[in-house]
Amino acid sequence: MSTFAEIPKRLLVGRPLRSSMMGETLLPKKLALPVFCSDPLSSNAYATEEILLMLSLGGLTLLHLTAWVGAAVVLLLVVVVLSYRQTCHAYPDGGGAYAVSRANLGHKAALIAASALLVDYVLTVAVSVAAGVANIVSAVPSLAPHVVVLAVGLVALLALMNLRGLKESGRFFAIPTYGFVLCVFAMIALGLMQILWGHAPVAESATIGIRAQESASGLLLVALVLRAFASGCTALTGVEAVSNGVPNFKKPRSDNAAATLAIMGTLTIVMFVGITVLALVAKVHVGADPSQLVGAPSGYHQRTVIAQIAGAVFGSNSFGFFAVQAFTAAILVMAANTAFNGFPILASILGQHGYLPRQFARRGDRLVFSNGIVILALLAIALIWAFDASTTRLIQLYIIGVFVSFTLSQSGMVKHWLTLIARTFDPNKRNQIRRALAINAIGAATTALVLVIVLITKFMHGAWIVVIAMPVVFALMTAVRRHYDAVSVELQPRPAGVILPSRIHVIVLVSRLHAPTLQALAFARATRPQTLTALTVRTSAEETDQLMREWEERDVPVPLTVLDSSFRDVTRPVIEYIARLRREGPRDVVSVFIPEYVVGHWWEHVLHNQSALRLKTRLLFQSGVMVTSVPFRLGSADAAEARRAETLEELEAQDRADLVAR
Repeated sequence: MSTFAEIPKRLLVGRPLRSSMMGETLLPKKLALPVFCSDPLSSNAYATEEILLMLSLGGLTLLHLTAWVGAAVVLLLVVVVLSYRQTCHAYPDGGGAYAVSRANLGHKAALIAASALLVDYVLTVAVSVAAGVANIVSAVPSLAPHVVVLAVGLVALLALMNLRGLKESGRFFAIPTYGFVLCVFAMIALGLMQILWGHAPVAESATIGIRAQESASGLLLVALVLRAFASGCTALTGVEAVSNGVPNFKKPRSDNAAATLAIMGTLTIVMFVGITVLALVAKVHVGADPSQLVGAPSGYHQRTVIAQIAGAVFGSNSFGFFAVQAFTAAILVMAANTAFNGFPILASILGQHGYLPRQFARRGDRLVFSNGIVILALLAIALIWAFDASTTRLIQLYIIGVFVSFTLSQSGMVKHWLTLIARTFDPNKRNQIRRALAINAIGAATTALVLVIVLITKFMHGAWIVVIAMPVVFALMTAVRRHYDAVSVELQPRPAGVILPSRIHVIVLVSRLHAPTLQALAFARATRPQTLTALTVRTSAEETDQLMREWEERDVPVPLTVLDSSFRDVTRPVIEYIARLRREGPRDVVSVFIPEYVVGHWWEHVLHNQSALRLKTRLLFQSGVMVTSVPFRLGSADAAEARRAETLEELEAQDRADLVAR
């Protein structure tokens, strides 16, 4: 039976898993696809829309360029997927941008990649959830006033599911991921059949005009097209997650990861092309600003592109329409799961290397990096709250970090292959390496070019925030590493060893003469110090007089020293008394024994040990002072220990049953 405090945690997260069960959490391809690829797959729900929104700034005349912009995005996706397949094989222990950059480009480049990824993972959660909520509102407009609350609740739900464990969350996320893929393929197939039959689908916005907000000629035209391309590149977000998570795949890990990448790339390209074609055929018209819409009916609410296509193909109130909307909203929310896997893994590696607090490197009860999951959720919630869960506002901050990490990762792979080819003399292997080198070189050059385009076109629209955030994260990580390095040097043992103290003074803090006090005095006497003093502070004259009478009556063999406190404060007189001892003997050590209650319920901590806690906190910063807590167990503590032992026996019995079942 679990203790009262553990029951909510066990109900929400599940029972703890033994370290020996780590191998059972590895993923087959069918579960790895929804776990690691939900982000790039879900990007199809808004990648085409972002292209149309940017081109609409130039009016209806620019929408014919959508196909060309989409083709450029597809070509880039092919290059990036092929590049990361090479990374999966070259780094079977996890080939994220940080690992590849650290191995080939040095720690500074690695930290730049890490800072870009950490920022982008937070944005991935915020953008994906906000986009999912936008699709929910497209189907149920009455929920529009509650978008922020909905988004925050969904982030909390995702964090909870990931805290339950990788494999369990994979099963949970498989349904919306595969459901979305099937619905979109059904929509594309039916839409193409309608076109072939001569009854092409028509969007609800086909008759609505779009007023141009910017000139569509000369350099402004080029700028608009490049901005549309940059926005369409959101289809590439999350591609790196597979290479970063290779250790989580079942064996053969590299082959399964590379195969998963290929499946993801194929599905993404087919869906993106299909949605873009249907959007153009159905004449979906969307405006980046409501004032752009010309001839819209009174009270018209602009729905997402995928919602308009689903309405045109299946019918606005049909089962097919609501199925597409439901699975689109679900996978957009689940797309954040890519970040919930990538962020904690990267944070754990950075924790191991001393660039983040080392707590990030520890696995929780369910063999996941719980601290990283919780921090990511909190940061994403803060971002959603700050930007009112607006996809349009958040998307402008997006993908800068993606292409920084892409470029560094692919550049690192180029260096990796160049180093390897110099050490290889087998002609066949050299040819294989040259092919891999060519793929990664093209990937590095292409992603670097796109990074420049994205940075220029998005900088004034909000991307400057990311440009500032990345150096801040970089500086924080280097500061953490400097601290750990300085502490490591300080902790090195000196050649002469530790100088023995001249004398040891033991002080036992006393409030009343009861069993905990007598126990602390007995333990203190057993240490045989040079001096032993029982110390109390007079906060109430009656209580102190009573204590002194009981002390004499019991004939306690330790002198009792009474300190006066004009302001009824216990802490300050004790600190001042110890400070006097330290001034009199700088090489002396003062050991303070503090009796404390061991309780069995969380609420009992509020009723006990508060003075002891304050004293320990202050004494911790005093040089030459040691604090010893002397625990005295109350009956509730014994009962709690019995319950914990019973719980442990139940868990061990369950583990044995699971082993037999397997």
